[in-house]
Amino acid sequence: MKVYVNINDKRWNKYKIDFDKIANMVAGKKYLNSEVSIILTNDEEIQALNTQYRHINKPTNVLSFELNDDILLGDIYISFDTVYKEAAEQNISFVDHTAHMVVHGILHLLGFDHLTDKQALVMESKEIKILKKLGIKNPYDENICKDVSCCPGGRFSAFVQKIKIKQDGFWQYIIMALLGALTSFGFAPFYMWYCSVIGIAGAYYLMTRRTKTNWLKSFFAVLPFSAFYSICMFWWVLNSIYVVPELAQQFAIWTIPALIGIGLVGGIIFAIPFVVISSMCTIPACRPFLFAGIWTLVLWLREWLLTGFPWNPIANITMKAPLLSNSMSLWGALGLTFIIVGITAATVELVKSKKYTSVFVTYVIFLLLIVIAVAYGKYNIRESQIVNQNDSPLIRVIQPAQSAQQKATHSRKEAVLNAERNIKKLADLSMIDGDYDLLVFPETVYPFTVVDTDFPMSAALKKDIIIGANYYSAGKFYNSMLIADKNGFISHIYSKSHLVPFGEYRPLGDLIPTPGQLSQGNGAEIINIDINGNTFSFAPAICYEIIFSDSILPDGKIPDAIVNITNDTWFGKTPGVYQHLDMVRRYAIESGVPIIRANYSGISAFIASDGSVISYLPVGEEGVLDGFVWGSHETLYHKIGRNGWLIIILSFACICSISIYGLRKKG
Repeated sequence: MKVYVNINDKRWNKYKIDFDKIANMVAGKKYLNSEVSIILTNDEEIQALNTQYRHINKPTNVLSFELNDDILLGDIYISFDTVYKEAAEQNISFVDHTAHMVVHGILHLLGFDHLTDKQALVMESKEIKILKKLGIKNPYDENICKDVSCCPGGRFSAFVQKIKIKQDGFWQYIIMALLGALTSFGFAPFYMWYCSVIGIAGAYYLMTRRTKTNWLKSFFAVLPFSAFYSICMFWWVLNSIYVVPELAQQFAIWTIPALIGIGLVGGIIFAIPFVVISSMCTIPACRPFLFAGIWTLVLWLREWLLTGFPWNPIANITMKAPLLSNSMSLWGALGLTFIIVGITAATVELVKSKKYTSVFVTYVIFLLLIVIAVAYGKYNIRESQIVNQNDSPLIRVIQPAQSAQQKATHSRKEAVLNAERNIKKLADLSMIDGDYDLLVFPETVYPFTVVDTDFPMSAALKKDIIIGANYYSAGKFYNSMLIADKNGFISHIYSKSHLVPFGEYRPLGDLIPTPGQLSQGNGAEIINIDINGNTFSFAPAICYEIIFSDSILPDGKIPDAIVNITNDTWFGKTPGVYQHLDMVRRYAIESGVPIIRANYSGISAFIASDGSVISYLPVGEEGVLDGFVWGSHETLYHKIGRNGWLIIILSFACICSISIYGLRKKG
């Protein structure tokens, strides 16, 4: 162990004390590469520190400022006046008593304490054993030094320990699970952003208070947090099992296994950032960059793992703060997530180690990023309000608001009758008064499978329409968006390319039953249609394709709008429906393109390119929505792209960590 000794009172120079020998006797081989600072001071300075950090306005013998880090253990302050006085009163050697203070202080830095009788017994036994090796008698034979004071940071830790459980105890797992559940309340429809911040901060504190452990122990320590966070965020997907009675009979048996699966898969994925910071040796000032960088990397990986499901990036908790959420037009959900997670971690480190300059520098860096976020968010909102040169057509969105039971067909006779009723309902809604130019219907709303380019419905309505339907071609079925003109001709067919696993195709073959087996489309494209002599360009997106960054807009192309047709009927009024809308809003901000959203049973909406909802139809409400689109513009995020921004974010985290590491001795 490296020992740095600072003498703030000249009286210490009279005594020859081998601080290196004492410290290394305490630390042993495990902390051979660690560092500790010992500041030899007096009552005046130590009383000021005691008052500031412990709110006790009197001098004491020793104070320990721990960093909860395996390399930089922390600082130990020892007062000449108090130690000299105690040594004289107890008729013991001043040098020996100082050695005891050093041993006591370093043990605190290594995680030992004396808040309870059991803790005190363990710590005193450790001190006696070490002092014996140094040739110093047992200081507790005469009840010496019972009131050894320590640790301003440790006092905070002691306070927390009084209201929580001990490390790796039963109650730690309970608290971790509660923190995971709490974190989920930052998203729609609750928008309690502070719950997510508190949840992450709490889990981060519990994991960083641990001494360096192997990754497996760290994983099991944080698993309750990540598993319950995942379950509380995604439980609503299982609501689809019970929507249609016939499907419920077949799939209900999978409810508990699916819930366990959500917890296990999410538990592994969301545990990764915590496992990394608790199993790697990092200093507090660098740890927030590592934590936020790994969290961002995990978010990026969620675009791909198990076909991808990047639902609810932490950035989405800012949707009620448009100046902040609009910074996603600069660096996307990846960048904003990095900042939120980073400043949360930096705040925890600042509270734990507020004396250290390097930790404060880390906090300031993230604070500056928030200032940049707000400034750029304001700029993007202004850009989104600029009206496009091309006249926008008046667009009507249809929301039939039928339940899944009403929509489903279970016999040939019922299928025909139901299809006729559905077509009539769509026609009736289309003919509500309004001088619109283009009709947009939801996903799979057309009750028949399309096999050719004839589409009588658009001819009967005498309108250009965009409609969701099942399409059959060359022996394959597709979930498609059809674009048909007023003459009844299908001019374009876009087929969904990002299919829902277990819902639209069988990723595990026949092991788990799946309602459908659809084929993939060709991916992102821009569709141009002529409306009253003007070209209206849009990017098609079916259902949850829109939750994937860079999935809809081809490189370098900015259309007038994105048309997103979807069907959230399966999820009723669960949080998933509202969160899906926020994922759409996020995409509008990132891309700088307004979105026209047609949902089967809610929420249909016109969304501006700054993510604001211009108009909408609530869940379960039948009706039409007429509106225009404007403000399409290319964002910096779209220019650089998701992958480019990931490289920038991770590089920034590395550069800051390396730079901050250079300040560690000052901190």
